[in-house]
Amino acid sequence: MRLALIVNPQAGRGHAVRVGAAAERALRAAGAEVTLLVGESAEQTRSLARRAVRAQSDGIVVVGGDGTLTGIVDVLAQSGKPITLVPAGTGNDLARSLGIPTRDPRTAALAAIHGRARTIDLGTVSSRGSERVFLTVAALGFDAKVSERTNALRRPRGPLRYYLALVIELVRLRPVVFRVSIDGGSAQVRPGTLLAVGNTRSYGGGMPICPGADPDDGHLDVVHVAPVSRARLVRLFPLLLRGRHLRRPEVRHERATSVRVSAPDLVVYADGERVGVGECSIGVRPAAVTMMIPRE
Repeated sequence: MRLALIVNPQAGRGHAVRVGAAAERALRAAGAEVTLLVGESAEQTRSLARRAVRAQSDGIVVVGGDGTLTGIVDVLAQSGKPITLVPAGTGNDLARSLGIPTRDPRTAALAAIHGRARTIDLGTVSSRGSERVFLTVAALGFDAKVSERTNALRRPRGPLRYYLALVIELVRLRPVVFRVSIDGGSAQVRPGTLLAVGNTRSYGGGMPICPGADPDDGHLDVVHVAPVSRARLVRLFPLLLRGRHLRRPEVRHERATSVRVSAPDLVVYADGERVGVGECSIGVRPAAVTMMIPRE
Protein backbone atom coordinates (compact mmCIF):
# COMPACT_ATOMS: atom_id res chain seq x y z
CA MET A 1 0.00 0.00 0.00
CA ARG A 2 1.25 3.47 -0.93
CA LEU A 3 0.36 6.23 1.52
CA ALA A 4 0.99 9.97 1.67
CA LEU A 5 1.67 11.07 5.26
CA ILE A 6 1.00 14.79 5.85
CA VAL A 7 2.32 16.18 9.15
CA ASN A 8 1.63 19.61 10.62
CA PRO A 9 4.59 20.10 13.02
CA GLN A 10 2.86 23.09 14.64
CA ALA A 11 -0.18 21.09 15.80
CA GLY A 12 -0.45 20.50 19.52
CA ARG A 13 2.38 23.01 20.03
CA GLY A 14 4.91 20.62 18.54
CA HIS A 15 3.33 17.39 19.78
CA ALA A 16 2.60 16.39 16.17
CA VAL A 17 6.31 15.88 15.43
CA ARG A 18 6.51 12.96 17.86
CA VAL A 19 3.11 11.64 16.84
CA GLY A 20 4.04 11.82 13.16
CA ALA A 21 7.25 9.88 13.75
CA ALA A 22 5.34 7.15 15.60
CA ALA A 23 2.74 6.99 12.83
CA GLU A 24 5.43 6.71 10.14
CA ARG A 25 7.21 3.90 11.99
CA ALA A 26 3.97 1.96 12.43
CA LEU A 27 2.99 2.27 8.78
CA ARG A 28 6.42 1.29 7.46
CA ALA A 29 6.56 -1.68 9.86
CA ALA A 30 3.21 -2.81 8.48
CA GLY A 31 4.67 -2.83 4.97
CA ALA A 32 3.31 0.43 3.60
CA GLU A 33 5.29 2.62 1.21
CA VAL A 34 5.15 6.05 2.90
CA THR A 35 5.80 9.46 1.36
CA LEU A 36 6.37 11.95 4.18
CA LEU A 37 5.12 15.51 3.59
CA VAL A 38 5.76 18.12 6.31
CA GLY A 39 4.01 21.50 6.06
CA GLU A 40 5.55 24.41 7.95
CA SER A 41 2.57 26.72 7.30
CA ALA A 42 -1.10 26.49 6.40
CA GLU A 43 -0.34 27.51 2.81
CA GLN A 44 2.44 24.95 2.46
CA THR A 45 0.27 22.23 3.97
CA ARG A 46 -2.46 22.93 1.36
CA SER A 47 0.16 22.75 -1.36
CA LEU A 48 1.36 19.40 -0.02
CA ALA A 49 -2.25 18.19 0.13
CA ARG A 50 -2.61 18.94 -3.58
CA ARG A 51 0.64 17.05 -4.20
CA ALA A 52 -0.68 14.09 -2.22
CA VAL A 53 -3.86 14.09 -4.30
CA ARG A 54 -1.88 14.04 -7.56
CA ALA A 55 0.42 11.25 -6.35
CA GLN A 56 -0.32 7.61 -7.09
CA SER A 57 -1.21 6.84 -3.48
CA ASP A 58 -3.87 4.55 -2.07
CA GLY A 59 -4.73 6.85 0.81
CA ILE A 60 -3.73 9.96 2.74
CA VAL A 61 -2.79 10.05 6.42
CA VAL A 62 -2.98 13.41 8.22
CA VAL A 63 -1.17 14.05 11.52
CA GLY A 64 -2.56 17.10 13.32
CA GLY A 65 -5.63 18.51 15.01
CA ASP A 66 -9.11 19.37 13.79
CA GLY A 67 -7.83 22.65 12.34
CA THR A 68 -5.09 20.90 10.37
CA LEU A 69 -7.50 18.53 8.65
CA THR A 70 -10.14 21.22 8.12
CA GLY A 71 -7.59 23.39 6.35
CA ILE A 72 -7.02 20.74 3.65
CA VAL A 73 -10.05 18.48 3.74
CA ASP A 74 -11.73 20.22 0.82
CA VAL A 75 -8.66 19.50 -1.30
CA LEU A 76 -8.45 15.88 -0.14
CA ALA A 77 -12.19 15.18 -0.48
CA GLN A 78 -12.17 16.04 -4.18
CA SER A 79 -9.79 13.14 -4.83
CA GLY A 80 -12.08 10.52 -3.34
CA LYS A 81 -9.08 8.96 -1.61
CA PRO A 82 -9.67 7.70 1.94
CA ILE A 83 -8.30 9.91 4.73
CA THR A 84 -6.84 8.65 7.98
CA LEU A 85 -6.55 11.08 10.89
CA VAL A 86 -3.83 10.65 13.49
CA PRO A 87 -4.83 13.11 16.26
CA ALA A 88 -2.15 15.50 17.46
CA GLY A 89 -4.04 18.70 18.21
CA THR A 90 -5.38 20.42 21.30
CA GLY A 91 -9.03 19.35 21.21
CA ASN A 92 -9.16 16.43 18.74
CA ASP A 93 -12.96 16.53 18.71
CA LEU A 94 -13.35 14.88 15.31
CA ALA A 95 -11.27 11.94 16.49
CA ARG A 96 -13.41 11.65 19.61
CA SER A 97 -16.55 11.64 17.50
CA LEU A 98 -15.27 8.92 15.17
CA GLY A 99 -13.78 6.69 17.85
CA ILE A 100 -10.18 7.35 16.82
CA PRO A 101 -7.81 7.02 19.82
CA THR A 102 -6.29 10.36 20.78
CA ARG A 103 -3.25 8.91 22.59
CA ASP A 104 -2.38 5.90 20.46
CA PRO A 105 -0.86 7.11 17.17
CA ARG A 106 0.05 3.58 16.12
CA THR A 107 -3.54 2.33 16.23
CA ALA A 108 -4.85 5.52 14.62
CA ALA A 109 -2.32 5.32 11.77
CA LEU A 110 -2.81 1.63 11.07
CA ALA A 111 -6.49 2.30 10.35
CA ALA A 112 -5.21 3.37 6.92
CA ILE A 113 -4.36 -0.29 6.29
CA HIS A 114 -6.56 -2.37 8.58
CA GLY A 115 -9.42 0.00 9.42
CA ARG A 116 -12.90 0.42 8.02
CA ALA A 117 -14.23 3.25 5.87
CA ARG A 118 -16.80 5.70 7.18
CA THR A 119 -18.24 8.41 4.96
CA ILE A 120 -19.03 11.62 6.82
CA ASP A 121 -20.56 15.01 6.10
CA LEU A 122 -18.83 18.37 5.84
CA GLY A 123 -20.25 21.55 7.31
CA THR A 124 -19.91 24.82 5.39
CA VAL A 125 -19.84 28.45 6.53
CA SER A 126 -20.39 31.21 3.96
CA SER A 127 -19.55 34.74 5.10
CA ARG A 128 -18.65 37.91 3.20
CA GLY A 129 -18.41 36.18 -0.15
CA SER A 130 -16.20 33.27 0.89
CA GLU A 131 -16.98 29.72 1.98
CA ARG A 132 -15.11 27.65 4.54
CA VAL A 133 -15.70 24.03 5.52
CA PHE A 134 -15.75 22.55 9.00
CA LEU A 135 -15.84 19.06 10.47
CA THR A 136 -17.09 19.46 14.04
CA VAL A 137 -19.05 22.44 15.46
CA ALA A 138 -19.61 26.03 14.32
CA ALA A 139 -19.81 28.24 17.41
CA LEU A 140 -21.48 31.66 17.59
CA GLY A 141 -21.84 33.98 20.58
CA PHE A 142 -20.34 33.13 23.95
CA ASP A 143 -18.70 29.92 22.78
CA ALA A 144 -17.08 31.68 19.80
CA LYS A 145 -15.63 34.25 22.19
CA VAL A 146 -14.32 31.40 24.32
CA SER A 147 -12.62 29.92 21.24
CA GLU A 148 -11.07 33.28 20.41
CA ARG A 149 -9.84 33.64 23.98
CA THR A 150 -8.48 30.06 23.93
CA ASN A 151 -6.37 30.86 20.89
CA ALA A 152 -5.00 33.97 22.60
CA LEU A 153 -3.91 32.11 25.75
CA ARG A 154 -0.52 30.44 25.83
CA ARG A 155 -1.11 28.23 28.88
CA PRO A 156 -2.18 25.76 30.14
CA ARG A 157 -2.08 23.11 27.44
CA GLY A 158 -4.95 20.87 26.37
CA PRO A 159 -8.59 21.16 27.47
CA LEU A 160 -7.64 23.13 30.61
CA ARG A 161 -6.78 26.10 28.39
CA TYR A 162 -10.33 26.02 27.01
CA TYR A 163 -11.83 25.95 30.50
CA LEU A 164 -9.70 28.90 31.60
CA ALA A 165 -10.88 30.85 28.57
CA LEU A 166 -14.45 29.94 29.47
CA VAL A 167 -14.04 31.38 32.97
CA ILE A 168 -12.56 34.61 31.60
CA GLU A 169 -15.39 35.11 29.11
CA LEU A 170 -17.95 34.22 31.76
CA VAL A 171 -16.90 37.34 33.63
CA ARG A 172 -17.45 39.35 30.44
CA LEU A 173 -20.79 37.68 29.63
CA ARG A 174 -23.25 39.67 27.50
CA PRO A 175 -26.29 38.34 25.57
CA VAL A 176 -26.21 38.36 21.76
CA VAL A 177 -29.24 39.33 19.66
CA PHE A 178 -29.23 36.63 16.99
CA ARG A 179 -31.41 36.72 13.87
CA VAL A 180 -31.83 33.09 12.83
CA SER A 181 -33.42 31.43 9.80
CA ILE A 182 -33.71 27.63 9.74
CA ASP A 183 -33.95 25.77 6.41
CA GLY A 184 -34.98 28.87 4.49
CA GLY A 185 -37.74 29.90 6.90
CA SER A 186 -38.43 33.45 8.00
CA ALA A 187 -35.81 35.07 10.20
CA GLN A 188 -36.55 35.11 13.92
CA VAL A 189 -34.99 37.31 16.56
CA ARG A 190 -33.49 35.00 19.18
CA PRO A 191 -31.48 36.72 21.90
CA GLY A 192 -29.13 34.22 23.42
CA THR A 193 -25.98 33.38 25.27
CA LEU A 194 -24.69 31.06 22.58
CA LEU A 195 -25.60 29.28 19.37
CA ALA A 196 -23.86 26.11 18.22
CA VAL A 197 -24.33 24.31 14.91
CA GLY A 198 -22.86 20.83 15.06
CA ASN A 199 -21.83 18.22 12.52
CA THR A 200 -20.38 16.24 15.44
CA ARG A 201 -21.08 16.13 19.18
CA SER A 202 -18.34 18.13 20.81
CA TYR A 203 -15.93 21.03 20.77
CA GLY A 204 -13.29 22.39 23.14
CA GLY A 205 -11.68 19.01 23.74
CA GLY A 206 -14.77 16.93 24.44
CA MET A 207 -17.59 19.25 25.58
CA PRO A 208 -20.74 17.64 24.04
CA ILE A 209 -22.61 20.83 23.11
CA CYS A 210 -24.56 18.95 20.38
CA PRO A 211 -24.91 15.51 22.01
CA GLY A 212 -27.21 14.10 19.34
CA ALA A 213 -25.15 15.16 16.31
CA ASP A 214 -24.16 12.39 13.92
CA PRO A 215 -21.55 13.24 11.25
CA ASP A 216 -23.08 10.97 8.61
CA ASP A 217 -26.81 11.76 8.79
CA GLY A 218 -26.87 14.67 6.31
CA HIS A 219 -28.08 17.12 8.98
CA LEU A 220 -26.73 19.64 11.46
CA ASP A 221 -27.76 19.95 15.09
CA VAL A 222 -28.62 23.51 16.18
CA VAL A 223 -28.40 24.30 19.91
CA HIS A 224 -29.49 27.74 21.16
CA VAL A 225 -29.13 28.84 24.79
CA ALA A 226 -31.36 31.78 25.77
CA PRO A 227 -29.94 34.74 27.73
CA VAL A 228 -28.96 33.58 31.19
CA SER A 229 -27.18 35.12 34.14
CA ARG A 230 -23.61 34.18 35.02
CA ALA A 231 -24.86 32.19 38.01
CA ARG A 232 -27.37 30.27 35.90
CA LEU A 233 -24.78 29.56 33.21
CA VAL A 234 -22.44 28.21 35.88
CA ARG A 235 -25.22 25.86 37.05
CA LEU A 236 -25.81 24.82 33.44
CA PHE A 237 -22.14 24.09 32.84
CA PRO A 238 -22.03 20.67 34.59
CA LEU A 239 -24.95 19.60 32.40
CA LEU A 240 -23.04 20.77 29.32
CA LEU A 241 -20.07 18.65 30.32
CA ARG A 242 -22.30 15.57 30.50
CA GLY A 243 -24.39 16.40 27.43
CA ARG A 244 -27.59 16.66 29.49
CA HIS A 245 -28.43 20.30 28.82
CA LEU A 246 -30.96 19.77 26.01
CA ARG A 247 -33.77 19.18 28.54
CA ARG A 248 -33.32 22.58 30.17
CA PRO A 249 -36.04 25.20 29.42
CA GLU A 250 -33.45 27.79 28.34
CA VAL A 251 -32.04 25.43 25.70
CA ARG A 252 -33.60 24.98 22.26
CA HIS A 253 -32.53 22.08 20.03
CA GLU A 254 -33.34 21.66 16.32
CA ARG A 255 -32.03 19.71 13.34
CA ALA A 256 -31.48 21.45 10.01
CA THR A 257 -29.66 21.37 6.68
CA SER A 258 -29.15 25.14 6.52
CA VAL A 259 -28.96 27.94 9.08
CA ARG A 260 -28.62 31.65 8.39
CA VAL A 261 -27.45 33.81 11.30
CA SER A 262 -26.66 37.48 11.82
CA ALA A 263 -25.96 39.57 14.91
CA PRO A 264 -24.11 42.74 15.85
CA ASP A 265 -20.38 41.99 16.10
CA LEU A 266 -21.02 38.32 15.28
CA VAL A 267 -17.94 36.09 15.25
CA VAL A 268 -18.09 32.50 14.04
CA TYR A 269 -15.55 29.83 15.00
CA ALA A 270 -15.38 26.27 13.72
CA ASP A 271 -12.77 23.61 14.42
CA GLY A 272 -10.88 26.17 16.49
CA GLU A 273 -10.56 28.69 13.62
CA ARG A 274 -12.35 31.98 12.90
CA VAL A 275 -14.47 31.32 9.80
CA GLY A 276 -16.97 34.20 9.62
CA VAL A 277 -18.13 37.56 10.93
CA GLY A 278 -21.27 39.70 10.82
CA GLU A 279 -23.63 37.40 8.92
CA CYS A 280 -23.20 33.82 7.78
CA SER A 281 -24.96 30.89 6.16
CA ILE A 282 -24.17 27.45 7.57
CA GLY A 283 -24.90 24.34 5.55
CA VAL A 284 -23.92 20.71 5.07
CA ARG A 285 -22.41 18.62 2.27
CA PRO A 286 -23.66 15.07 2.87
CA ALA A 287 -21.27 12.13 2.46
CA ALA A 288 -18.42 14.41 1.38
CA VAL A 289 -15.43 12.70 2.99
CA THR A 290 -14.33 9.07 3.41
CA MET A 291 -12.45 8.51 6.66
CA MET A 292 -10.59 5.36 7.70
CA ILE A 293 -11.19 4.53 11.35
CA PRO A 294 -10.03 1.66 13.58
CA ARG A 295 -12.24 -1.39 13.63
CA GLU A 296 -14.13 -1.91 16.88
